[in-house]
Amino acid sequence: MARSRVSKRRHLIYYLEVYDIESNQLLGHLVDITTRGIKLISKEVIPLHKTFILKLILPEGYFKENEIHFEGESLWSSNDVNPDFFDTGFAVTSLSLEERKIMRKLIDQIGFNG
Repeated sequence: MARSRVSKRRHLIYYLEVYDIESNQLLGHLVDITTRGIKLISKEVIPLHKTFILKLILPEGYFKENEIHFEGESLWSSNDVNPDFFDTGFAVTSLSLEERKIMRKLIDQIGFNG
């Protein structure tokens, strides 16, 4: 039985950069977001069922912080509509109260329903 989505996923008006802190490599760009999960678009396939420490670069002018860090586990991957890219879904597995507030503000201020 398929699990139903608890939080409505929001698409963003910016494709924000998300990095793997351990390798300091760009994993991809944020396509949509909830406080429970994110979807990235990337040029490379991202390994599945791996927990990453992620760094999300925040857009200028919205926050006093430049970035937030949180854990996310890669759960699924598929080809993007553009065959040169891949979509990967992550469950947010660790998010501090302050990071959660920033994420909610990000969703409210620069998100849109798609």
